[in-house]
Amino acid sequence: MLLGVIADDLTGATDVALMLAREGMRVVQTVGVPTSATEFPDTDAVVVSLKSRTNPAVEAVEWSLTACDALIKAGAKQILFKYCSTFDSTEKGNIGPVIDALMKRLGAAYTIACPAFPANGRSVFQGHLFVGSTLLSDSPMKDHPLTPMKDSNLLRVLQPQSELPVRLVPFATVENGPDAVRNAFDVLAQDGPAIGVADAVTNEHLRILGAAFAGHILLTGGSGIAIGLPDNFRKAGLLGVKVDQSVFAAPEGNSAIIAGSCSAATRGQVADAKAKGIEAFEIDPIALAENRLSASTILEWTAQRLGRKPILIYSTAEPDSVRSIQERYGRDEAGIMVERLLGDVAIGLSKLGVTRLVVAGGETSGAIVSALGISMLQIGPEIDPGVPWTLAADGKVLALALKSGNFGTPDFFTKSLEMLG
Repeated sequence: MLLGVIADDLTGATDVALMLAREGMRVVQTVGVPTSATEFPDTDAVVVSLKSRTNPAVEAVEWSLTACDALIKAGAKQILFKYCSTFDSTEKGNIGPVIDALMKRLGAAYTIACPAFPANGRSVFQGHLFVGSTLLSDSPMKDHPLTPMKDSNLLRVLQPQSELPVRLVPFATVENGPDAVRNAFDVLAQDGPAIGVADAVTNEHLRILGAAFAGHILLTGGSGIAIGLPDNFRKAGLLGVKVDQSVFAAPEGNSAIIAGSCSAATRGQVADAKAKGIEAFEIDPIALAENRLSASTILEWTAQRLGRKPILIYSTAEPDSVRSIQERYGRDEAGIMVERLLGDVAIGLSKLGVTRLVVAGGETSGAIVSALGISMLQIGPEIDPGVPWTLAADGKVLALALKSGNFGTPDFFTKSLEMLG
């Protein structure tokens, strides 16, 4: 193993695994916190997907350190902590506390924080995160039900979360190449460990940042920061020529879509699928809370419709509706209630012969993969930037497209299933 990646949610893990695979590494994604009995496969990169984005910071730190120790023990020469390209976090974390803990554990003098992902419209300029041409604070992320992002200044967001100084490595420095970036980080850390928020607007900027961190023990960022890392190992003679990972055989069977994200992108994808005639079951959280809705009700509805077309089951709602539910039942309680239901539904779908499953939402994907007991994923072809098809690699007959809520074109649901024929 050359590179070990710790991802704070499941869809983010498949996102960065796809990035590394496209750049020629053999990649395997594992699911959950490693244990003493965990055996990583013989491969160039292992991506450990945790469900640590929105749980208590102390838990996120503990899980991330356990994953880090396991990856280093297995031979990883570099660690990447991967978080969302919209920097999803709260005033208390979890990005800052995890970075601090990993730096201390690995003895890193400095590290980078860069969530830029130009292919999906995420760029960082003068320390501000943009979604397309819009500041993060003006984007639909301001209404995220769990991690509302109301400030686009990454230094202001990250500094309260971290005990270390957070400084800017500006656009002009990145433009001047890897040596200039390395020098900037050396200066940044003259008085002790520090974190540098680096500007990046293009893939070339990400390759420059990656080259600047060749041989350095720790990087942090969105999946885009991984784009230049395979070439570092290749230039060092540790990685061979790019491997062909295009072979992908999806199992025959029924298809279904589960949407738990309430992002603007997913709301549009739900509307597109319904407009194209896909039958849909909308989950009513109030009925669920009052025990008037259960997984068996949804599965009875599903059993009558499977086979003719894909079916769609969704809890996706408009921001005002989400806020109303959260005020009534509590933010965390409302989310857990729906995730548990969708996990039970996924188990039932598998028993009904669903072998091709599209899932929208990082928290939803984590809940479903956990409920299905999947521990490892093989990365397949790209559907949209940052979203591949995957295959369960531990004996289960299932193809999964696990989509971050904010990712994908409006026709993502139908397009992803059409790819499989």
